[in-house]
Formats: sequence, C-alpha cells, structure tokens
Amino acid sequence: MKENAKVAIIDAAIYLFNHKGFNGTSVRDIASKAKTNVANISYYFGNKNGLLEQCLTEYYEAYIQEIEKGFNLLDRGSTHSLKAVAENILYFQFENVQLTRLIIREMSIDSQMVREIMSTYLTKEKYYLNRIFEQGFKTKEFYLNTTAYLILQWKSLLTMPFLNTHYLTEVIYLVPHETYFVEKYVRETHAWIDHVVCRKEPKEQQVTLLNVL
Repeated sequence: MKENAKVAIIDAAIYLFNHKGFNGTSVRDIASKAKTNVANISYYFGNKNGLLEQCLTEYYEAYIQEIEKGFNLLDRGSTHSLKAVAENILYFQFENVQLTRLIIREMSIDSQMVREIMSTYLTKEKYYLNRIFEQGFKTKEFYLNTTAYLILQWKSLLTMPFLNTHYLTEVIYLVPHETYFVEKYVRETHAWIDHVVCRKEPKEQQVTLLNVL
C-alpha cells in the first residue's frame, strides 16, 4: 500500500508538472491528484524538489541502461550498436512519454540539480556515443566527422518528438504515443544512420533489434 502511494505521488507530479509547470504546482496539488496527504510527500521525498530529483534520477538510471544494452553490441559493428542504442532509447521514451517530456524540459533549466544530473549521467552517455562513433571512424564504417556535431544531431532526432508533442499532433498530425509512430520513427532514425553517418549501406539484413537484445 505504501509503495502504491509513492507511485501515485510520482504519477501525479509528472502529470501536474507537465500541465502546470514545476513552479505552478504546489505540494497540495500533488497530494490532491494522488489522493494522499501532504505528509506522505514529505515522508518519501522531503519536498517538491526532492520529488523532481527522484523523477530525474530514476529516469536517467533507466535511460543509461538502455544505452548500455546497445553499446554492449559494439563488437557486432558500430552501425549495429548505434542503431540498437537509438531503438532502445526511442522505445523507452515512447513508453514514458509524459516523463520524457518533463525531463527534457527540466534539463534545459540551469540549476545545481541539472548540473549534477549532467555530470553523473549525460557525461556517461557522451562516453558511450564517443566510443561508438570513434570505432566507426577507425573501421571506416562511418564518414569521418566531428563527434560533437554527430551527437548533437543524434540527440535532436531522438528527443524532438517527445519534447514537442503538441507540435507533432497539431501541426504535422503525428501522434507520438501511438505504436505505429515509434515503429516508423525507429526506421527513419535507422535510415538517417545509414545515409548520413555510414559510408555505405550496411550489409546486414534488417533485424528487429529488440528481438536480439
């Protein structure tokens, strides 16, 4: 029962932070939405900042694990590894659309908490991506390019649909929380890797990477 209360608080916070903003949401708002009392929020998280920190930490712990699953396939080639990482992250974000939107927005704000998350998790993400790209350059799988700009393009591809969900639905009529969207977007991301990053089309047959992992 206590664990259910904790999950309800987190779910309520994610919803309210997305719809009212972090500053526009009070602890009482969260308690009311979660159908619990304010004392439970204090007990589990200390305060509203502690609740946000919990969301950020749990998200990036899982996010890095998805990257590591793909990185561990690097011995099969840089292309295979990069595609696996992209696919894992896209499905992870798809399964956590509201939380992903919240996290990406919060990470754009300069704060001590955000800087700590960057130094703990995003530097690790950079390390894995650097390793994948550098091996691709060395083996001539990838066009020789500036790693920093490749990472910038790669992250933009993966985050934009989940940050700008209203733009997708209202302007270009795509629905990021529908399964068909993420399946199609995985293929489009793989095509970007094939035609922009890779020197030539990979010889491997198309495989559903999720079945391999």
